[in-house]
Amino acid sequence: MTAVPPPAGAGRLAGKLALVTGASRGIGAAVARRFAAEGAHVIAVARTIGALEELDDAIKAGGGSATLVPFDLTEFDAIDRMGHALFERFGKLDVLVGNAALLGTLSPVGHIEPKVFERVLAVNVTANWRLIRSLDPLLRRSDAGRAIFVTSGITRHAAPYWGVYAATKAALETLVRIYAAEVVHTPVKANLINPGPTRTRMRADAFPGENPETLPTPDAIAAAFVPLAEASCTLHGEWIAADEWLKSQGATRQ
Repeated sequence: MTAVPPPAGAGRLAGKLALVTGASRGIGAAVARRFAAEGAHVIAVARTIGALEELDDAIKAGGGSATLVPFDLTEFDAIDRMGHALFERFGKLDVLVGNAALLGTLSPVGHIEPKVFERVLAVNVTANWRLIRSLDPLLRRSDAGRAIFVTSGITRHAAPYWGVYAATKAALETLVRIYAAEVVHTPVKANLINPGPTRTRMRADAFPGENPETLPTPDAIAAAFVPLAEASCTLHGEWIAADEWLKSQGATRQ
């Protein structure tokens, strides 16, 4: 990980240091590009080096800057090492976006293979807990630390065959709400955001017969993350539907 000072240019996130997981594609990549365009220095975390390099090229082409951190989030000790490296090189973290997730298999609960359940649990829940564990001290060192975790509307009802994904997202929601309650008297604000149906690979895997052209793009959804990352954000411990949030922001923001 190469240290690069956060930019001092214009933008709603100018000078902020923002870490995004699952940044190699889909919503994560779109959020990383949008944050960089808003002036943040992006720490992009994902497994795929080639896709991270493409992201870096896109960010640089737009005049932004990024630090690439290629590793698997289930390498939990690597999360701790990353937190130490961020402290040594930047001394704080302004924004954490916990976006990386796995769908697993859509099947009856009793048919889910143990290795699939354990892998999805590791990425969707345990990795986010390890991120909080390692990065909370850095968020507290920011004047306005912001933690944003991506959830799903699937937690709002009992959908057959969605057991492993829905259960892990529900666990994430409870974890984040408790974390939010614990940091209520600090500069940190923590929230959950549900992107809703979005034109991503995960969505295509879950709904192979769906026409992706009927869905919003990740770039459109990424706009919803910016207000939650700003120092002026007062929301805390909330579950936010991206489409409704964008409509409410559209009245006052461009």
